[in-house]
Amino acid sequence: MFNRAPQPKSEKIREINPNESLELALTIVEAAADRKGDNILLLKVSDVTYLADYFVIVTGYSNVQIRAISQAIADQTDKRCQRYPSQVEGQSDGSWILMDYGDIIVHILKPKERDFYNLEAFWGHGEQIDISELTDPID
Repeated sequence: MFNRAPQPKSEKIREINPNESLELALTIVEAAADRKGDNILLLKVSDVTYLADYFVIVTGYSNVQIRAISQAIADQTDKRCQRYPSQVEGQSDGSWILMDYGDIIVHILKPKERDFYNLEAFWGHGEQIDISELTDPID
């Protein structure tokens, strides 16, 4: 579904600038919100880990919704940013899907898994980015 042919090893790895990373993260947040993802959290973790620049954590309430959120994210990041996840894990189970964009790591979890793993507490020392304008319903 998201798998792309691997790039030849001779191709130069593209440098990602911080503005591109934030634009990608905000695109992910919007796509998740469009599919009714709940309790969306955007953490800037570049100052506390080398794993990524941002983590996006999203709650979905069913396996179907979690897969729909994941698909919407993949579609929008392709369309707007021409970016694809290098790795997607958990699609077969559907209770926790992890999408790795290199500079952004997306976690889409059911409430039980989100409470149990408590990623917010583990990575809470990262800076929380205000995304309320992107996720609040319009009155």
